[in-house]
Parts: sequence; structure tokens; C-alpha cells
Amino acid sequence: MWLDRKNDSKNEAKEEKAKLSERRNFERRKFGYYMRVVDNDTQQLAGYLADISPRGFKLDSSESLLVNKDYTFRLDLTIDISERPHIIFVARSKWAHSDATDPFSFNDGFQIVSISPGDNEIFQKIVTKYGTPESKW
Repeated sequence: MWLDRKNDSKNEAKEEKAKLSERRNFERRKFGYYMRVVDNDTQQLAGYLADISPRGFKLDSSESLLVNKDYTFRLDLTIDISERPHIIFVARSKWAHSDATDPFSFNDGFQIVSISPGDNEIFQKIVTKYGTPESKW
């Protein structure tokens, strides 16, 4: 009986992942670099990029953020990405849950809803430079 419940849980997790993949229009990439994301309104650390796609990203954070809320974020840059110190954009929280391996951490998924053309060019450079295709992890 225990074995059946364990398999049911695994099947439910696979089904949920398949549903999320169907809704995603772009391949998500695991983020291979430790990059800070700051709430530009409060100047508080929102979290760190965990994976990234051309239109969104996942944050690892110490607090779960509100779902369906728009946040103005600042992404601090390194010199190998741009001579600018940061980019600023608006992203909408699409989902949030506890981290599977760390009960004191949270994962929050975001869709970018507003970004200037210049900042978007830099964001796409970050996707290309630091993103690792999901299939490789």
C-alpha cells in the first residue's frame, strides 16, 4: 500500500510538471550563476536567479512572494554582461511554493511583463551566457 502511494505521488508530480511545460512557450534554462534580484521599490533582496528563459525566471528566496503581483525588480550586473550596473524591469509572480530540498527556502516563478528594449537585450545576453539547457541538469 505504501509503495502504491509513493508511485501515485511520483505520477502526480510528473503530471504537474507536464502541465507547466505545456504552458511554457520558451525552454527554461537552469541558471549557472549566482545573480541577485532586488525589489526596486523596497531595495530589499527578493532572491537569486535559479533558472531563466527569454520571457521569465525562477527565484530562490527566503520568503514566498505574492502570486499574481507585479514587482519592479533590479538585476545587478557584472562587467562581463554590461558596463551598466543593473537593469530594471517589471515581472509578475505566476506561482510560489516551498523549495523541495530546503524547507526554509521558496521558489517563485515570474513572467516579465515590461522591460525596455535595451534592458531586454542585456537580459537575453544573460539567458545565453549563463543559462544551461534544462535537459543537461
